[in-house]
Amino acid sequence: MLAHLHSLVIGPGLGRDDLMQDTVAEVIAAARERKIPLVLDADALWLVQRKPDLVRGYKECVLTPNVVEFGRLAQSVGVDTKGDTGKEGCKALADALGGVMVVRKGGVDWISDGSDERTVVGEGEGGRKRSGGQGDTLTGSIGTLLAWRNMYLEKQWDTEGNMGREETLMLAAWGGSAITRECSRLAFQKRGRSLQASDLTEEVPVAFEALIGEKEE
Repeated sequence: MLAHLHSLVIGPGLGRDDLMQDTVAEVIAAARERKIPLVLDADALWLVQRKPDLVRGYKECVLTPNVVEFGRLAQSVGVDTKGDTGKEGCKALADALGGVMVVRKGGVDWISDGSDERTVVGEGEGGRKRSGGQGDTLTGSIGTLLAWRNMYLEKQWDTEGNMGREETLMLAAWGGSAITRECSRLAFQKRGRSLQASDLTEEVPVAFEALIGEKEE
């Protein structure tokens, strides 16, 4: 199955059952061997916290922790962020993991692979309510953009430009952040305090069109 994938998202709804976690560890190792881009969230981050070498040095991997998950990951790899979960803390964690892309989601989203030139912030206006599961929109958006990135890098599309792997990975991470924040803003405008994570899904095409759009023929 892995041979047919352009990207792989693991984590949402996964659970922490030992057998499931061990199986996912094998899947991550196999995906890494095939150089498949990964997006890891939720309970996949729990696995990385326990076994950081699964992703250490794999520069086709994106981690999407919230502030609490971020702190646990930092502790697991011996990084003292001194309470900084923003720019410098995000850089430090990404660097300790060997250049893995970290998207620390929150009031603003800090994105870094540990380098100065690829450390950016996603600070578009979002909704005023957080609901459990909104991160699924982020992981799905990044996963989709990573799949399209593979198509671009493999020159399967007639496209302009010649961006490299590191630049396009950062753009996919930032693009996923931007889309998710716009979905949250739009959903909150409609639903207010009754907003649920699933409400973001119907806003994905609207947010995508507004922020990225389709290439005109």
